[in-house]
Amino acid sequence: MTNIKDLAKMAGVSVTTVSRVLNNHPYVSTEKRNAVLNAIKESNYQQNINAVHLSMGKTFLVGVVVPFIDHPYFALLMKGIANEALKNNYNLVLFQTNYVESRELDALKMLQQKQIDALIICSRICTWSTIEAYLPFGPIIMCEDTRGKNVSSIFVDHYKSFLFALDYLYQKGHQKIGYCIGRRSGTNSRNRALAYQDFLENHRLSYDPVNIFEDCLHFEDGEKIVNRIKQMPHPPTALLVTSDEVAAGIVTCAQNQDIMIPNDLAIIGFNNQPIAKMMNITTIEIPLEDIGRKLFLQGILNNEKIAQYEIPVNLIERGTV
Repeated sequence: MTNIKDLAKMAGVSVTTVSRVLNNHPYVSTEKRNAVLNAIKESNYQQNINAVHLSMGKTFLVGVVVPFIDHPYFALLMKGIANEALKNNYNLVLFQTNYVESRELDALKMLQQKQIDALIICSRICTWSTIEAYLPFGPIIMCEDTRGKNVSSIFVDHYKSFLFALDYLYQKGHQKIGYCIGRRSGTNSRNRALAYQDFLENHRLSYDPVNIFEDCLHFEDGEKIVNRIKQMPHPPTALLVTSDEVAAGIVTCAQNQDIMIPNDLAIIGFNNQPIAKMMNITTIEIPLEDIGRKLFLQGILNNEKIAQYEIPVNLIERGTV
């Protein structure tokens, strides 16, 4: 295979001149530039992009860890990340983990081996001690509250937003309130659980674990929630649902089961996805595309500086409360 020294010999110029032509350096005479370009054409020379990246100290690749790519929450985060990557001439390496720890470790090892310039973790299964072990190898940016830890993040305060939504329902006259989550083990879910416990204590309300619904990720999960509620002797009168898709599934199924919304069951969703607007669902608006954009920029522009930025949220009042 032709290398840069071969090109220099064919063109009758120095290796430095060839390098300048390959990197579009302006200070090369027209005669020498044409000689190098002719040599490249005649030899069918292909630049070794890995060697170029090695010399620059960058791969122009950013890794992104998501548990699922078909969930609207992560799809909107990815949209923000991908659009910003395109603007900055970066490519993305996507790791869909399905919350399998070994897949998350694969992404961390790519950062360790300098195969990517930074790693964005949208939702994790690894412990903090595992994440911390890889911090010396490059920028890691989290989509969760990392205040007090030595890692950057763009996050929503899920404790504060959940407590706000619970108090809003309480002011509307609801005392038996439940909530729906994807999984209990995540950091955001733990913050929501803490907000729920504090809310009950603040208002001297009793805790009943049957009012917490897990594994709620997709539209069709709304049916199983409605079926469970119909079997309960004392069902909740309101639900916080951490996904607008699931909230839409609950509203749709409730209508088919003669459960009146919001009279029999009030609903607050999360994220303000298009389906919430279409179905007139009250929701907590989380600007996911903007969060994705900021996650990327924190990774490539401020990668030497540890910073945590909280993103504010808004209550969008519609017809389900």
